[in-house]
Amino acid sequence: MGIQTSLDAVRIAERLVHAMDLADDLAFEANRDPGARTIRILTAALADDDQIVAIAATHALAQVFDEQADIALSRLLSSDRVFLREHAAWAIGSRIPRLDAVGRLIGMVVGGGFGGMLAQRTLEQWAYPTPEHVAMGLEGALLGIREPGARARVVETLGLVRGGIATRPLLVIAADPAEHDTVRTAALSALGQRAGDREVAACVAEAARGDGPVAEAARLAAIDLQGAALGQREREGGLTVAQLFLHADIDAGLTQAGSGDNGGIATLLVRLGDALAPAHVDRVITMSRGSVQGALDSVDEIAAPASGGHLYGRIPLFSEPVNSAAAWPMRVAARRGIRRLLRAAGGVDLLHLRMADVGSLAAADVARELDVPVVFTVAPDPHAVIRSLDLAGQLTRWNFGDVDEQDHFWFRARLVQRLASNSAHTVLFPRPQLERDMRELVGIDITAHPERHTIVPEGIDLGVVDRGVAEAAAHAAGEEPSEPLGRLRELLEQLPAERRELPLILSVGRFHRVKGMAAIVEAWAGSELRSRANLLLIGGDLENPSVDEREQLALMDALVTPGERAAAGLLLPGHQPNDTVARWVAAARFGVPGLAAPRGVYVCGSVKEEFGIALLEAMASGLIVVAPDGGGPATYVERGVTGFLTQTWDTALLAEAMGQALAAAAGERGPDRAVAARRMVERDFTIEAMASSLAVVYAGVHADTVAEWAPVVAR
Repeated sequence: MGIQTSLDAVRIAERLVHAMDLADDLAFEANRDPGARTIRILTAALADDDQIVAIAATHALAQVFDEQADIALSRLLSSDRVFLREHAAWAIGSRIPRLDAVGRLIGMVVGGGFGGMLAQRTLEQWAYPTPEHVAMGLEGALLGIREPGARARVVETLGLVRGGIATRPLLVIAADPAEHDTVRTAALSALGQRAGDREVAACVAEAARGDGPVAEAARLAAIDLQGAALGQREREGGLTVAQLFLHADIDAGLTQAGSGDNGGIATLLVRLGDALAPAHVDRVITMSRGSVQGALDSVDEIAAPASGGHLYGRIPLFSEPVNSAAAWPMRVAARRGIRRLLRAAGGVDLLHLRMADVGSLAAADVARELDVPVVFTVAPDPHAVIRSLDLAGQLTRWNFGDVDEQDHFWFRARLVQRLASNSAHTVLFPRPQLERDMRELVGIDITAHPERHTIVPEGIDLGVVDRGVAEAAAHAAGEEPSEPLGRLRELLEQLPAERRELPLILSVGRFHRVKGMAAIVEAWAGSELRSRANLLLIGGDLENPSVDEREQLALMDALVTPGERAAAGLLLPGHQPNDTVARWVAAARFGVPGLAAPRGVYVCGSVKEEFGIALLEAMASGLIVVAPDGGGPATYVERGVTGFLTQTWDTALLAEAMGQALAAAAGERGPDRAVAARRMVERDFTIEAMASSLAVVYAGVHADTVAEWAPVVAR
């Protein structure tokens, strides 16, 4: 095609997702024709106002093996444009180490954030061929850095340098009481990866004798030093499957559902793990973030010889909980925590990953190191979000890089491709145009090797839904409310008397812009819907909101003054336990005597929804739903019957669909539609059906792995 033609193709691509795909072609052309003209054209493109073009040129330069290309990439590490610094730190990792770039990369590590993670990742790659240069640069940086967070990041990076050259300074820092606890913790965590050194073992043992965060970190490091000897469980019987969602405090009771990033995926993993073990597999280990003490306790539980069923493993991140977009700097801590748990299990038969996030990035590294097969649930995420924001005019060529600094679309898209291509098997969600979307959005042809792909719908626990329906129906018929419904009554009593005869528009989920909670408020508050129904949004940590939650709350506050929410009909109770949510959703259908009319509706305002657990639960409860017109919901919402599909990113269209849903619900005179919706869910979308389908996938992956190893064992 030629370098100029390929660059022009990126520039004129109609949709942003297509431009990102064409960037791979540009990189290929750059590698194929690495001449002076190619370098000149790409270097000029780095200054382009078209930010997609500038990013594409950065990655293309990394494929030109020439001194001038190296110089250009190194200079980009000091670019005024933050997004270009980040992409340069990522791209330059594929090059041979450059001494003039080491200092700039260390500077990015000191600065932290996503760019710091990318720089640290490159330094880790460079430390294999040139450990002395990287270690010396990091030690030199420590001489001038006193701020604990920055110093800890440099120490953590030093811990990634293999060999004795980094061991000595780590020992000094770990044993120095004058160092900040955060810095000593970073040093001790790194020493935990250096088994076989008596001085390291002695240092860790001494630090573990005390109290406080340093001693806790040392106790974890002592476990890590045990390495492969940690898990002593006899590996007999059924399979052991591990699954991961790093950005949640997942517990069996789902007490944190809807808070921060504790969304539908947390609910799914709990229900799925319970359904899988022991009916289909011997053990399911669900890993999520947690405290150091929780990590120590879970290691003991998982390593116990008699452990079985559904177990929970905690991964300490040595940080306050942050949202998934801000969690990338925790890559090293996540990797160590995942490795620790898999070793405690005595090995696992496979690891199921589902997200393009730092947890999956870290877990894929561990799986490769420990030779654990990976099953990956692949979806067009963030591709579908990019497309929706592109269509809405919120994401353009001229602001893509600026937005990418926060959402890391480019990195996550490439991570999806990498995980999918390296996995033993991929699991797909149903979509109306699945083959087309996977090919055009993600770049995967699922028809090429169909035996490696399986479509598995997500499922819900109908028992929880049915108990909620029974309690809500009984209360609507005059019985005393259960405890969860009593709390709903207390909430609804905040409404003024004139609004207590209106039905509820209800939504459940995280307060994140992708979930569209503020968009629902805008659609309701800016239309006649405000006079027709009250709006109840369940989710978010309102006492200690995350950055994403604060953003959504600020948008809502601009529409409805916080002090006037109840008077206006807007109720924000924050996140609630999953069982409580089931009761409240059902109550929207049957009404709450004296406080809410029956025949409410459920609204999902997500920019994209790959499947929609909360939507299925609402449909199984008997509510008419409003859902995004695309992804999973479009395969099971019957238009105009069980729900209304719309372009949720357009608030006018969203408001129109909400109005249609209210009218349809008000016009119903019997339970036929609700009964049919529940039967549909029972037939196709139960957690038991999902577990059965995945069990077949897991068994097939395990059988293939055993077959691959058989010739090796025979030799």
